[in-house]
Amino acid sequence: MNRFSEIKDLILGLEGDFEKFYDKNNQAAGTRVRKGMQDLKNLAQDIRKEVQDKKNEG
Repeated sequence: MNRFSEIKDLILGLEGDFEKFYDKNNQAAGTRVRKGMQDLKNLAQDIRKEVQDKKNEG
């Protein structure tokens, strides 16, 4: 469940930047959103690999 918490924290941490980008058209916030989404993608890929490895172990 620790990995799930990491995902939640990452998404909640991006909430302010999403609001700034979409509501106030803040371009720097858009850059932070893009970086955060890339981090989310990488974290999700790591979790998928862990799950697959654990499933294949036994």
